Amino acid sequence: MNEKKFDKEKKDASGKMNVKMSSETGHAQTPVNNTGKKTRFNGLMYFIFVVSVSVIFACLAWSAATDVLALKSDDVEATVVLAKDSFEYSEVKVKDDDGKETTKKVHTADIGYVADKLKEAGIIKYKWLFKLYCGFSNADEKLDPGTYELKSGYDYRALVMKMQTGSGAMVALKITFPEGYTMHDIFKKLDAEGVCDYDELMDAAANATFNYSFLEGIEKGDASRLEGFLFPDTYEFYEGMPASSAINKLLETFHYKMTAEMLEWQQESGYSMRQIITIASMIEKEASDNADRYKVASVIYNRIKKDWPLQVDATSLYEYPDHEGAPTKDMLQKDSPYNTRINKGLPPTPICSPGIASIKAALKPDKTNYMYYALNSSTGSHEYFTSSSAFEAFVAKQDYD
Repeated sequence: MNEKKFDKEKKDASGKMNVKMSSETGHAQTPVNNTGKKTRFNGLMYFIFVVSVSVIFACLAWSAATDVLALKSDDVEATVVLAKDSFEYSEVKVKDDDGKETTKKVHTADIGYVADKLKEAGIIKYKWLFKLYCGFSNADEKLDPGTYELKSGYDYRALVMKMQTGSGAMVALKITFPEGYTMHDIFKKLDAEGVCDYDELMDAAANATFNYSFLEGIEKGDASRLEGFLFPDTYEFYEGMPASSAINKLLETFHYKMTAEMLEWQQESGYSMRQIITIASMIEKEASDNADRYKVASVIYNRIKKDWPLQVDATSLYEYPDHEGAPTKDMLQKDSPYNTRINKGLPPTPICSPGIASIKAALKPDKTNYMYYALNSSTGSHEYFTSSSAFEAFVAKQDYD
């Protein structure tokens, strides 16, 4: 008995057998190991934390990816306007087609402003992510002011491409230029509609290269070289488009309006295309109806043949683009190449953009002996005369005031 007791106490002391008797029951109890359970619990919680964080990051990554790559379930369509004054403008030196150095205006987008507009329209979800992408892709140098029809289905790359002049998403502006508009009128309207800056249009008209046969022989340097060739019609433009592109639309229309038959008439006439358009521009300003055009044309040609001053008062008004009403006495007495009251021959340039009817009248005028015409103040139509006495007697009876 003593040896067994000794062995039991020895085992207790060594920790290899830790058994004690219950004071209440007299049975042996094994103690609980709490340290192991806590370790397993902490490990489980850490695993849950890691999984949760991973899931959160995965969800955020997926949400970001759905915005960047446009993997959204909704399909929002909205009109987004990028105002011109939200862009910063600067000037850089560039060389034109002839190697001449010119100054070009360039712009840079405010990406924060663009992101706000897209977020407000529901096109993107994360402004910070869009700005991050734009910084990575240098989008601020690619975007253009204008009005765009955009969809949330466009990814970030597509959005940047869509918000550029001439893209399919850019809303086109329909603008009509009536017959008789001058280049000044046309450029002012393009400026007012936000298509191009007036000064940029004037610079392009003077210096840009336009490859059309009707401009051959007309030197660059003066914007008036295009006067008369900017065909009056209805066009679609884009806000902020290059000035030369806007001008080319009108020149291209003129090119296609000139049929083979009309070009043949021009060659047979002995006049250059610019001279024909100059005569047509005077007809456009003077004639009251289509039949009138051919008679006015006949008077102009009859006076040219006799080497008489044309005395078309509308030419004097060309130098006063903002003047309204009839020319003043001072205008009609000014020594100017546009004053056909005192100078013989055609004015230096056309005085407006004539329509196709006036151009045809200039190419195929009526055959008459008329040397004069005057407006009948009662009927609003013109009367035609072969002698100065008959003309002066008629004018004396009119109330032109």
